[in-house]
Amino acid sequence: MTGDPTLLIRDAAVVATFDDEGREVPDASILIRGSRIEAIGPASELPRGADEVIDARGHLVTPGLVNTHHHMSQSLTRAIRAVQDAELFSWLRGLYPIWAHLTPEMIRVSTQIAMAELLLSGCTTSSDHLYIFPDGVKLDDSIEAARLTGMRFTAARGSMSVGHSRGGLPPDDVVESEDGILADTQRVIERYHDGGNGSMLQIAVAPCSPFSVSQELMVESARLARALGVRLHTHLAENDHDVAYTREKFGRTPAEYAEDLEWVGDDVWHAHCVKLDDAGIARFAATGTGVAHCPASNMRLASGIARVRAMRDAGVAVGLGVDGSASNDGGHMVGEARLAMLLQRVGIALEPFGCDRGPAAMTARDALAIATRGGAEVLGRRDIGHLAPGMCADLALFDLGALAFAGGAVHDPVGALLLCASPGAAYTIVDGKVVVRKGRLTTFDLECVVRRHDELAVQLTERARS
Repeated sequence: MTGDPTLLIRDAAVVATFDDEGREVPDASILIRGSRIEAIGPASELPRGADEVIDARGHLVTPGLVNTHHHMSQSLTRAIRAVQDAELFSWLRGLYPIWAHLTPEMIRVSTQIAMAELLLSGCTTSSDHLYIFPDGVKLDDSIEAARLTGMRFTAARGSMSVGHSRGGLPPDDVVESEDGILADTQRVIERYHDGGNGSMLQIAVAPCSPFSVSQELMVESARLARALGVRLHTHLAENDHDVAYTREKFGRTPAEYAEDLEWVGDDVWHAHCVKLDDAGIARFAATGTGVAHCPASNMRLASGIARVRAMRDAGVAVGLGVDGSASNDGGHMVGEARLAMLLQRVGIALEPFGCDRGPAAMTARDALAIATRGGAEVLGRRDIGHLAPGMCADLALFDLGALAFAGGAVHDPVGALLLCASPGAAYTIVDGKVVVRKGRLTTFDLECVVRRHDELAVQLTERARS
């Protein structure tokens, strides 16, 4: 450890640690040795030199943001005209036939694009839920892209096994056999999963949804995950149609369905949970079950407003997710946190039973806590999500002199990150490595990859039409 290279973030205007005390340290420096934070404190008390020094004067430093739900391949199908105004089920029916023509290269390139967006917004850790595997596509393709990009990654091996002919939503040609799903899931866990402190790559088991997999697959997937010591992830209670399907097919609310199949516990997180009822919230809190809140996607698809305030008050672990690039059409984590803050205030105002919280239903610091510590908790990570000695060196720096902060940072630089126009990160550091420097990605030629991505996006829709 003593021989590891050092990186000094020097003279930051403010370091917002989001540690247990919620410390916000003015005129501060952070010393990083190798992949770990060694010291945080007033700049006058820390060294002035290191192997590399970043001049952080006029910058806010936060923990790296944590994205708990995404479908990165969907960046190839942004703004598809036919589904711009669709709700969840019709949106899926419109896109399944296009996604059926994805290739391994499309997965690799779209994952690089999605991760670049996240890194440029200050996000250092992301999950991705890949659940469609046509034309030789494997989860390995996403994993290769993550290594090229430099992002800390939870790769969720998704699956669909119940096609339209068996009462499911997806067409039959995009589902897999359940034996094949379980075998490949075990393969990727055994090959790639690193459950150690500081891990850059973890695998989760992630059957897609109640309307695309069988109850048997849900049960067997949970058993496999627990036998191999990995986490479980799926979609739940996303909109009214989702709830109606679960009631009609299984005679249960979504939360009851999850509990019956042993899909609750501190090793489980569910995406969306827009329609989680009071009993479901209470059960999630009692079992330590986590939620990935995806405000932009929930708005885009008119799914509703998740009751995040009620969840957090009950003790449910809540993280933030940008969701798929075709239901959000972007991957800006600071922007997502701002939406979470604003949408929860509107949601409280609309609740029929009333609430006296008003605009304080979700503060800027609440939303940032969800985007950092909350996300780390949902992903089962104790080594990321806040800044303290011994933690992974995952940080984001924001230039308070940028136009977005004019007139705001002088009053409250931490609150201004969400209350002002959402900026990109000036620097993003993952595992002690600078992956965004002065607003530019350092790990690959982004312009070249964007060009190839757009060529592939055109190819994908042309293949679907032919």
